[in-house]
Amino acid sequence: MAMAALRREGRRLLVSSVSGDSSVAARSAILSDSELGPMGARSISTQAVRNRMKSVKNIQKITKAMKMVAASKLRAVQVRTENSRGFWQPFTALLGDNPSVDVKKTVIVTITSDKGLCGGINSTSVRVSKALYKLTSGPEKDTKYVILGEKGKVQLMRDSKSSIEMNITELQKNPLNYTQVSVLADDILKNVEYDALRIIYNKFHSVVSFLPTVSTILSPETVEKESEGGKLGDLDSYEIEGGETKAEILQNLAEFQFSCVLFSAVLENACSELGARMSAMDSSSRNAGEMLDRLTLTYNRTRQASITTELIEIISGASALTG
Repeated sequence: MAMAALRREGRRLLVSSVSGDSSVAARSAILSDSELGPMGARSISTQAVRNRMKSVKNIQKITKAMKMVAASKLRAVQVRTENSRGFWQPFTALLGDNPSVDVKKTVIVTITSDKGLCGGINSTSVRVSKALYKLTSGPEKDTKYVILGEKGKVQLMRDSKSSIEMNITELQKNPLNYTQVSVLADDILKNVEYDALRIIYNKFHSVVSFLPTVSTILSPETVEKESEGGKLGDLDSYEIEGGETKAEILQNLAEFQFSCVLFSAVLENACSELGARMSAMDSSSRNAGEMLDRLTLTYNRTRQASITTELIEIISGASALTG
């Protein structure tokens, strides 16, 4: 609702577009000092300045509300994120995380948000995805995208449309649980062929800090090949018991590892998104406050100039009558 109200306010002010850096959302809503200055106090009507002040106040209310909503959601998601880290870390010890492994078929899973006004968090994920795409592409190599989130889809569709294998949106419309993510992971594995899955997301550190991260999930065949060369984790230190073969166990482990890492990555990215939105909306609120102070000064000067002009006219008229 707050985002819709902000868009309506922007259209009412005839702002054609909102900058990718959401901290300047309030700044784009009114004329700058350089635009107001040359006009002079007398040429600006007090009504026009009042309208601008009202618009900035409305935007400031919206950005403050969005900041509070993001703050209220962040704590709950942060607790779930911290708990999920212990869910996938044993897989790293068991199967390793080998980002430099050279494979023919790579699938880049780019995690972004469905909503904007969260700084450059989505642009960062897309930039890392494009760089990784260049590194893993070649004459005998095949690299595809699986995109989670509307913002990543919009940016990657411009120049990589043919490389997009799947696109999933509205993933975070409702609070996610592991069951939902495991179904999503199973759907991805059924629809793509891969030797390595590269999951790109933003790892949460604090409200103002997040780190672009790449987690690598290898296919069972690649895991077996790499384990023979001693390039993986502690898998070979365990003895296999029961009727299952090593290939079957690796298949189950790879699928379970992907769902666990994907679940944690989605939560980490959601935390980073909320933190970035809090920071961006706080900056926008401060910018709106500064704009409001300058507009108030302009309004007072305009009124003063208008009153002075009227007094001069009255005095001049009185002098003419008495003279």
